[in-house]
Amino acid sequence: MKYTEANEDGFDDAVELAISHILKLVSIPSPTGFTDRAIDYCYRQIAQMGFSVSKTFKGGLVVQVPGQRERTRVLAAHVDTLGAIVKQILPSGRLKMSPIGGFRFHGVEGEYCLVHTLEGASYTGTIVAHKASSHVYKEAEERTEDTMEIRLDERVNNEQDVRTLGIRIGDMVSFDARAVLLPSGHLKSRHLDDKASVGMLLELLQVIKEQQLVLPYSLAILISTDEEIGYGGNSNIPETAFEYIAVDMGAIGDGLETTEYVVSICAKDSSGPYNYDLRRQLVYLAERNHVAHAIDIYPFYASDASAARRAGYDLATALIGAGIDSSHSYERTHREAIAATLRLLLLYIQHE
Repeated sequence: MKYTEANEDGFDDAVELAISHILKLVSIPSPTGFTDRAIDYCYRQIAQMGFSVSKTFKGGLVVQVPGQRERTRVLAAHVDTLGAIVKQILPSGRLKMSPIGGFRFHGVEGEYCLVHTLEGASYTGTIVAHKASSHVYKEAEERTEDTMEIRLDERVNNEQDVRTLGIRIGDMVSFDARAVLLPSGHLKSRHLDDKASVGMLLELLQVIKEQQLVLPYSLAILISTDEEIGYGGNSNIPETAFEYIAVDMGAIGDGLETTEYVVSICAKDSSGPYNYDLRRQLVYLAERNHVAHAIDIYPFYASDASAARRAGYDLATALIGAGIDSSHSYERTHREAIAATLRLLLLYIQHE
Protein backbone atom coordinates (compact mmCIF):
# COMPACT_ATOMS: atom_id res chain seq x y z
CA MET A 1 0.00 0.00 0.00
CA LYS A 2 1.63 3.22 -1.11
CA TYR A 3 -0.12 5.46 1.41
CA THR A 4 2.20 5.91 4.40
CA GLU A 5 2.42 8.31 7.32
CA ALA A 6 4.57 10.52 5.10
CA ASN A 7 1.83 10.96 2.49
CA GLU A 8 -1.31 10.36 4.54
CA ASP A 9 -2.77 13.53 3.03
CA GLY A 10 -3.14 11.56 -0.19
CA PHE A 11 -5.35 9.05 1.59
CA ASP A 12 -7.36 11.86 3.18
CA ASP A 13 -7.99 13.22 -0.31
CA ALA A 14 -9.17 9.78 -1.42
CA VAL A 15 -11.66 9.66 1.45
CA GLU A 16 -13.02 13.09 0.53
CA LEU A 17 -13.40 12.02 -3.09
CA ALA A 18 -15.25 8.89 -1.98
CA ILE A 19 -17.62 11.09 0.04
CA SER A 20 -18.12 13.29 -3.03
CA HIS A 21 -19.16 10.23 -5.04
CA ILE A 22 -21.51 9.17 -2.24
CA LEU A 23 -23.22 12.57 -2.14
CA LYS A 24 -23.73 12.51 -5.91
CA LEU A 25 -25.03 8.95 -5.87
CA VAL A 26 -27.60 9.43 -3.11
CA SER A 27 -29.01 12.38 -5.06
CA ILE A 28 -29.81 10.09 -8.02
CA PRO A 29 -33.11 8.19 -7.58
CA SER A 30 -32.49 4.45 -7.94
CA PRO A 31 -35.03 2.21 -6.22
CA THR A 32 -34.71 -1.40 -7.34
CA GLY A 33 -36.05 -1.59 -10.90
CA PHE A 34 -35.21 2.05 -11.66
CA THR A 35 -31.42 2.15 -11.48
CA ASP A 36 -30.32 3.23 -14.97
CA ARG A 37 -29.35 6.80 -14.04
CA ALA A 38 -27.21 5.70 -11.10
CA ILE A 39 -25.59 2.97 -13.19
CA ASP A 40 -24.90 5.48 -15.97
CA TYR A 41 -23.13 7.73 -13.45
CA CYS A 42 -20.95 4.83 -12.30
CA TYR A 43 -20.25 3.72 -15.86
CA ARG A 44 -19.07 7.19 -16.88
CA GLN A 45 -16.78 7.50 -13.88
CA ILE A 46 -15.21 4.08 -14.47
CA ALA A 47 -14.85 4.50 -18.23
CA GLN A 48 -13.09 7.85 -17.73
CA MET A 49 -10.51 6.06 -15.58
CA GLY A 50 -9.74 3.72 -18.47
CA PHE A 51 -10.88 0.44 -16.89
CA SER A 52 -12.69 -2.31 -18.76
CA VAL A 53 -16.35 -2.03 -17.75
CA SER A 54 -19.41 -3.75 -19.17
CA LYS A 55 -23.13 -3.51 -18.50
CA THR A 56 -25.06 -6.70 -17.81
CA PHE A 57 -28.51 -7.60 -19.12
CA LYS A 58 -29.78 -7.23 -15.55
CA GLY A 59 -28.54 -3.65 -15.60
CA GLY A 60 -25.48 -3.91 -13.37
CA LEU A 61 -21.81 -3.31 -14.06
CA VAL A 62 -18.74 -5.55 -14.14
CA VAL A 63 -15.29 -3.96 -13.94
CA GLN A 64 -12.15 -5.97 -14.70
CA VAL A 65 -8.74 -4.99 -13.28
CA PRO A 66 -5.89 -7.31 -14.33
CA GLY A 67 -3.47 -8.52 -11.67
CA GLN A 68 -0.31 -10.60 -11.56
CA ARG A 69 -2.41 -13.78 -11.38
CA GLU A 70 -5.48 -14.72 -13.37
CA ARG A 71 -7.30 -15.85 -10.23
CA THR A 72 -9.78 -13.14 -9.33
CA ARG A 73 -10.97 -11.42 -6.20
CA VAL A 74 -14.46 -9.95 -6.39
CA LEU A 75 -15.77 -6.87 -4.60
CA ALA A 76 -19.50 -6.25 -4.89
CA ALA A 77 -21.80 -3.41 -3.87
CA HIS A 78 -25.32 -2.48 -4.89
CA VAL A 79 -26.62 0.80 -6.24
CA ASP A 80 -30.32 -0.05 -5.88
CA THR A 81 -32.18 1.35 -2.89
CA LEU A 82 -35.46 1.13 -1.08
CA GLY A 83 -38.44 2.73 -2.76
CA ALA A 84 -42.00 1.96 -3.80
CA ILE A 85 -44.25 1.49 -6.79
CA VAL A 86 -47.70 2.98 -7.38
CA LYS A 87 -50.31 0.27 -6.83
CA GLN A 88 -53.56 2.25 -6.70
CA ILE A 89 -54.88 5.72 -7.52
CA LEU A 90 -57.45 6.61 -4.89
CA PRO A 91 -60.70 8.55 -5.49
CA SER A 92 -59.19 11.31 -3.33
CA GLY A 93 -56.30 11.83 -5.76
CA ARG A 94 -53.81 10.25 -3.41
CA LEU A 95 -51.74 7.18 -4.24
CA LYS A 96 -51.35 3.81 -2.58
CA MET A 97 -47.92 2.24 -2.90
CA SER A 98 -46.32 -1.17 -2.75
CA PRO A 99 -42.93 -1.16 -1.00
CA ILE A 100 -39.70 -2.09 -2.75
CA GLY A 101 -37.26 -3.63 -0.29
CA GLY A 102 -37.68 -4.17 3.42
CA PHE A 103 -38.57 -1.10 5.44
CA ARG A 104 -41.04 -0.10 8.12
CA PHE A 105 -43.54 2.53 7.08
CA HIS A 106 -42.99 4.61 10.20
CA GLY A 107 -39.44 5.06 8.89
CA VAL A 108 -40.68 6.90 5.78
CA GLU A 109 -43.65 8.78 7.23
CA GLY A 110 -43.39 12.45 6.33
CA GLU A 111 -40.68 11.80 3.75
CA TYR A 112 -40.60 13.72 0.50
CA CYS A 113 -40.77 11.52 -2.58
CA LEU A 114 -40.82 11.59 -6.36
CA VAL A 115 -43.25 9.71 -8.59
CA HIS A 116 -41.54 8.85 -11.89
CA THR A 117 -43.82 8.36 -14.90
CA LEU A 118 -43.19 6.22 -17.97
CA GLU A 119 -43.01 9.42 -20.04
CA GLY A 120 -40.05 10.65 -18.02
CA ALA A 121 -41.83 13.22 -15.86
CA SER A 122 -41.36 13.35 -12.08
CA TYR A 123 -43.87 14.68 -9.56
CA THR A 124 -43.09 15.58 -5.97
CA GLY A 125 -45.13 14.37 -3.04
CA THR A 126 -45.05 13.42 0.62
CA ILE A 127 -45.65 10.06 2.28
CA VAL A 128 -48.37 10.55 4.90
CA ALA A 129 -50.77 8.49 6.96
CA HIS A 130 -54.39 8.48 5.81
CA LYS A 131 -55.45 9.70 9.26
CA ALA A 132 -52.59 12.16 9.68
CA SER A 133 -54.43 15.08 11.28
CA SER A 134 -54.51 14.91 15.07
CA HIS A 135 -57.27 17.56 15.00
CA VAL A 136 -59.58 15.20 13.14
CA TYR A 137 -58.64 11.68 14.20
CA LYS A 138 -58.38 10.91 17.89
CA GLU A 139 -56.57 7.58 17.66
CA ALA A 140 -53.32 7.08 15.79
CA GLU A 141 -53.51 4.28 13.24
CA GLU A 142 -50.85 1.68 12.64
CA ARG A 143 -48.43 2.61 9.86
CA THR A 144 -48.83 -0.07 7.18
CA GLU A 145 -49.08 -0.39 3.42
CA ASP A 146 -52.86 -0.05 3.82
CA THR A 147 -52.80 3.14 5.88
CA MET A 148 -50.00 5.13 4.18
CA GLU A 149 -50.50 7.28 1.10
CA ILE A 150 -48.62 9.59 -1.24
CA ARG A 151 -49.97 13.14 -1.19
CA LEU A 152 -49.02 14.68 -4.52
CA ASP A 153 -47.95 18.32 -4.70
CA GLU A 154 -50.42 18.95 -7.49
CA ARG A 155 -54.03 20.16 -7.54
CA VAL A 156 -55.61 16.73 -7.82
CA ASN A 157 -59.01 15.90 -6.33
CA ASN A 158 -59.86 12.60 -7.98
CA GLU A 159 -58.44 9.70 -9.94
CA GLN A 160 -58.86 11.37 -13.33
CA ASP A 161 -56.88 14.42 -12.24
CA VAL A 162 -53.99 12.12 -11.38
CA ARG A 163 -54.19 10.18 -14.63
CA THR A 164 -54.21 13.44 -16.58
CA LEU A 165 -50.75 14.13 -15.17
CA GLY A 166 -49.56 10.89 -16.76
CA ILE A 167 -49.31 8.98 -13.49
CA ARG A 168 -50.41 5.36 -13.68
CA ILE A 169 -50.18 2.06 -11.83
CA GLY A 170 -46.61 0.78 -11.84
CA ASP A 171 -44.88 4.15 -11.74
CA MET A 172 -41.76 4.14 -9.59
CA VAL A 173 -41.48 6.07 -6.33
CA SER A 174 -38.15 7.26 -4.92
CA PHE A 175 -37.51 8.72 -1.48
CA ASP A 176 -35.69 12.01 -0.97
CA ALA A 177 -32.20 11.28 0.37
CA ARG A 178 -31.90 14.58 2.30
CA ALA A 179 -28.11 14.19 2.34
CA VAL A 180 -26.14 16.43 4.70
CA LEU A 181 -22.38 16.36 5.32
CA LEU A 182 -21.70 17.98 8.69
CA PRO A 183 -18.56 19.74 10.02
CA SER A 184 -18.34 16.96 12.64
CA GLY A 185 -17.60 14.46 9.88
CA HIS A 186 -21.03 12.85 10.08
CA LEU A 187 -22.86 12.12 6.85
CA LYS A 188 -26.61 11.65 7.22
CA SER A 189 -28.76 10.59 4.31
CA ARG A 190 -31.13 7.95 3.09
CA HIS A 191 -29.65 5.30 0.80
CA LEU A 192 -26.20 5.11 2.37
CA ASP A 193 -27.14 1.44 2.10
CA ASP A 194 -25.42 0.83 -0.22
CA LYS A 195 -24.35 3.94 -2.08
CA ALA A 196 -21.70 4.59 0.55
CA SER A 197 -20.00 1.37 -0.60
CA VAL A 198 -20.43 2.13 -4.30
CA GLY A 199 -18.81 5.53 -3.77
CA MET A 200 -15.90 3.87 -2.01
CA LEU A 201 -15.42 1.33 -4.80
CA LEU A 202 -15.35 4.12 -7.39
CA GLU A 203 -12.61 5.84 -5.41
CA LEU A 204 -10.80 2.53 -4.92
CA LEU A 205 -10.53 2.25 -8.70
CA GLN A 206 -9.23 5.80 -8.89
CA VAL A 207 -6.55 5.02 -6.31
CA ILE A 208 -5.51 1.89 -8.24
CA LYS A 209 -5.07 4.04 -11.34
CA GLU A 210 -3.35 7.03 -9.73
CA GLN A 211 -1.03 4.96 -7.54
CA GLN A 212 -0.39 2.49 -10.39
CA LEU A 213 -0.98 -0.35 -7.96
CA VAL A 214 0.17 -3.80 -9.04
CA LEU A 215 -2.32 -6.29 -7.64
CA PRO A 216 -1.26 -9.84 -6.77
CA TYR A 217 -4.59 -11.16 -8.06
CA SER A 218 -6.95 -9.87 -10.70
CA LEU A 219 -9.87 -7.84 -9.38
CA ALA A 220 -13.49 -7.74 -10.49
CA ILE A 221 -15.89 -5.14 -9.14
CA LEU A 222 -19.60 -5.87 -9.43
CA ILE A 223 -22.17 -3.12 -9.02
CA SER A 224 -25.52 -4.85 -8.68
CA THR A 225 -29.01 -3.44 -9.11
CA ASP A 226 -31.35 -5.77 -7.25
CA GLU A 227 -29.81 -6.58 -3.86
CA GLU A 228 -32.68 -5.01 -1.93
CA ILE A 229 -35.06 -7.66 -3.29
CA GLY A 230 -32.74 -10.57 -2.58
CA TYR A 231 -30.96 -11.28 -5.87
CA GLY A 232 -27.95 -9.00 -5.76
CA GLY A 233 -24.63 -9.95 -7.32
CA ASN A 234 -25.54 -13.56 -8.04
CA SER A 235 -24.47 -13.59 -11.69
CA ASN A 236 -21.73 -12.36 -14.04
CA ILE A 237 -19.08 -13.59 -11.61
CA PRO A 238 -15.81 -14.39 -13.43
CA GLU A 239 -14.98 -18.09 -13.78
CA THR A 240 -11.58 -17.34 -12.25
CA ALA A 241 -13.09 -15.89 -9.05
CA PHE A 242 -12.08 -17.54 -5.78
CA GLU A 243 -12.93 -14.87 -3.19
CA TYR A 244 -15.99 -12.63 -3.06
CA ILE A 245 -16.45 -9.76 -0.62
CA ALA A 246 -19.74 -7.91 -0.40
CA VAL A 247 -19.11 -4.29 0.57
CA ASP A 248 -22.28 -3.24 2.35
CA MET A 249 -23.29 -1.31 5.44
CA GLY A 250 -22.49 -2.43 8.96
CA ALA A 251 -25.63 -2.35 11.10
CA ILE A 252 -25.74 -0.71 14.52
CA GLY A 253 -27.95 -1.67 17.45
CA ASP A 254 -28.28 -3.24 20.88
CA GLY A 255 -25.79 -6.01 21.54
CA LEU A 256 -23.60 -5.07 18.57
CA GLU A 257 -20.09 -3.60 18.55
CA THR A 258 -20.25 -1.72 15.24
CA THR A 259 -20.35 2.08 15.44
CA GLU A 260 -20.42 4.91 12.92
CA TYR A 261 -16.64 5.21 13.21
CA VAL A 262 -15.45 1.72 12.20
CA VAL A 263 -15.54 -0.82 9.42
CA SER A 264 -17.78 -3.76 10.26
CA ILE A 265 -16.60 -7.31 9.53
CA CYS A 266 -19.63 -9.60 9.56
CA ALA A 267 -19.12 -13.10 10.93
CA LYS A 268 -22.64 -14.36 10.18
CA ASP A 269 -25.93 -13.13 8.77
CA SER A 270 -29.23 -14.74 7.76
CA SER A 271 -27.42 -16.77 5.07
CA GLY A 272 -25.10 -18.34 7.65
CA PRO A 273 -21.46 -17.87 8.65
CA TYR A 274 -19.10 -16.25 6.18
CA ASN A 275 -15.87 -17.99 5.23
CA TYR A 276 -13.75 -18.39 8.34
CA ASP A 277 -10.34 -18.11 6.67
CA LEU A 278 -11.27 -15.05 4.62
CA ARG A 279 -12.74 -13.34 7.67
CA ARG A 280 -9.62 -14.16 9.65
CA GLN A 281 -7.51 -12.62 6.88
CA LEU A 282 -9.56 -9.41 7.01
CA VAL A 283 -9.35 -9.21 10.80
CA TYR A 284 -5.60 -9.80 10.60
CA LEU A 285 -5.17 -6.99 8.08
CA ALA A 286 -7.26 -4.63 10.20
CA GLU A 287 -5.44 -5.44 13.43
CA ARG A 288 -1.96 -5.36 11.95
CA ASN A 289 -2.57 -1.99 10.30
CA HIS A 290 -4.56 -0.38 13.12
CA VAL A 291 -7.79 -0.08 11.14
CA ALA A 292 -10.73 0.63 13.46
CA HIS A 293 -13.09 -2.32 13.08
CA ALA A 294 -15.75 -4.42 14.78
CA ILE A 295 -16.91 -8.01 14.29
CA ASP A 296 -20.66 -8.58 14.47
CA ILE A 297 -23.51 -10.94 13.64
CA TYR A 298 -26.60 -9.69 11.79
CA PRO A 299 -29.57 -12.10 12.02
CA PHE A 300 -31.87 -10.11 9.69
CA TYR A 301 -29.34 -9.26 7.00
CA ALA A 302 -28.33 -10.68 3.63
CA SER A 303 -25.86 -9.35 1.07
CA ASP A 304 -24.66 -9.67 -2.51
CA ALA A 305 -22.35 -12.40 -1.22
CA SER A 306 -25.35 -14.21 0.28
CA ALA A 307 -27.00 -14.17 -3.15
CA ALA A 308 -23.85 -15.53 -4.79
CA ARG A 309 -23.66 -18.36 -2.26
CA ARG A 310 -27.32 -19.25 -2.75
CA ALA A 311 -26.75 -19.31 -6.50
CA GLY A 312 -24.24 -22.12 -5.94
CA TYR A 313 -20.95 -20.40 -6.72
CA ASP A 314 -17.82 -22.04 -5.34
CA LEU A 315 -16.38 -19.01 -3.55
CA ALA A 316 -14.98 -17.95 -0.21
CA THR A 317 -17.26 -15.08 0.82
CA ALA A 318 -17.11 -12.22 3.29
CA LEU A 319 -19.05 -9.09 4.19
CA ILE A 320 -17.58 -5.77 5.31
CA GLY A 321 -18.78 -2.19 5.32
CA ALA A 322 -18.92 1.18 7.01
CA GLY A 323 -20.93 1.32 10.22
CA ILE A 324 -24.28 2.99 9.47
CA ASP A 325 -26.89 3.96 12.05
CA SER A 326 -30.68 3.58 11.54
CA SER A 327 -30.42 1.27 8.53
CA HIS A 328 -33.33 1.38 6.06
CA SER A 329 -34.45 4.65 7.61
CA TYR A 330 -32.76 8.07 7.73
CA GLU A 331 -29.23 6.75 8.00
CA ARG A 332 -25.99 8.22 9.31
CA THR A 333 -22.31 7.34 9.14
CA HIS A 334 -19.04 9.17 9.68
CA ARG A 335 -15.96 10.00 7.66
CA GLU A 336 -13.94 7.69 9.95
CA ALA A 337 -16.04 4.67 8.98
CA ILE A 338 -15.61 5.46 5.30
CA ALA A 339 -11.86 5.88 5.81
CA ALA A 340 -11.57 2.60 7.72
CA THR A 341 -13.50 0.69 5.06
CA LEU A 342 -11.53 2.18 2.18
CA ARG A 343 -8.26 1.45 3.96
CA LEU A 344 -9.21 -2.18 4.61
CA LEU A 345 -10.21 -2.62 0.96
CA LEU A 346 -6.87 -1.26 -0.19
CA LEU A 347 -5.02 -3.56 2.18
CA TYR A 348 -7.04 -6.56 1.02
CA ILE A 349 -6.60 -6.14 -2.74
CA GLN A 350 -2.81 -5.78 -2.30
CA HIS A 351 -2.44 -8.66 0.16
CA GLU A 352 -0.78 -11.85 -1.07
